[in-house]
Amino acid sequence: MDVSEETLRQVLKSMKESKLSLDALENSARDEAARTEEAKGIIQFHIVANSLTKPISKQCLLWLVGLQNVFSHQLPRMPKEYIARLVFDPKHRTLALIKDNKVIGGICFRLFPSQGFSEIVFCAVTSNEQVKGYGTHLMNHLKDYHVRLGIHHFLTYADEYAIGYFKKQGFTIDIKLPKASYLGYIKDYEGATLMGCQLDSSIVYTLFSSVMRKQKEIIRKLIDMKQQELLRQNPNLALRCNQSSANSDANSQGSGDRKSKSRDDDKLYYHLKTVLNQVKNHPSAWPFIKPVEVSEAPDYYDHIKNPMDLKTMSDRLKNRHYSNKRIFVADMNRIFTNCRTYNAMDTEYYKCANVLERFFVNKMKEAGLWDK
Repeated sequence: MDVSEETLRQVLKSMKESKLSLDALENSARDEAARTEEAKGIIQFHIVANSLTKPISKQCLLWLVGLQNVFSHQLPRMPKEYIARLVFDPKHRTLALIKDNKVIGGICFRLFPSQGFSEIVFCAVTSNEQVKGYGTHLMNHLKDYHVRLGIHHFLTYADEYAIGYFKKQGFTIDIKLPKASYLGYIKDYEGATLMGCQLDSSIVYTLFSSVMRKQKEIIRKLIDMKQQELLRQNPNLALRCNQSSANSDANSQGSGDRKSKSRDDDKLYYHLKTVLNQVKNHPSAWPFIKPVEVSEAPDYYDHIKNPMDLKTMSDRLKNRHYSNKRIFVADMNRIFTNCRTYNAMDTEYYKCANVLERFFVNKMKEAGLWDK
């Protein structure tokens, strides 16, 4: 519909005078809170890199060490030596997320300016700071940084746990960059999926969701004004509009509940994923990594009717089987109970179960997921 300048001024004035509704806050973008924290100086973003040709500040070195620790902790399947080598490699840069002068996340990348792309090699936020929109805001800062450099493509190899995050950030398996531009420049990772993201130089990504929210609010107010005008011209429409509004409110409430539940589910998923990766990476986890093979213990399944292992738990987590922490704890406890049922107390297996169980309980407590 055509909108006069005067009408638009009235809408903008009413938006400025009124506070953001609770419903708008509930359904705001994932990075809204992170953007607010940055504006208040609670979090900061810095590009850091090592150098062989010029002095590096002590602060920069401390942040590089902090980034190495975050990546090593959050990406346990990556060799620590490999992470350290790339983080401190002068050819790589890292966008560091800083809170209370400590590194809580980052994205390590390598620029290929002549080829028109950057490769993202590591991306992580420390577990106790996840599900706060930091990951989205971190990626948006990286996008703006590359747009300023005139680089408009990202490439990355994502494992099964990272694919969901990258999809939310606009990555897809449909690579827009010609294959000749990156073939031979990036390393192929076995078991990972190549994903790409094309950047638009007309977008300020750190403000994008805020702009979209304001535009939606303007459109909603314009629609309200138009509806009020129609009601004044056609009073008989009032009853039907009221009935429609009641149905819309009910649907809106249901939508809000679903979004709230989705955020809770995501938070639980990331906490459980972190704990499970820590357990799998523990030195005493080796007997429980995969299902027991009959060739190694021929009578195992005669004694153990409900087997469980860490690989099965990983598959269940990936498929969102763990709708609550109790199911997750029950599966983990079954691993330890089965082990102690089948093996004698003086065996290495029995001792590993005891050690790993204590470690698991401690990690669940650290994550705030332990009720006992």
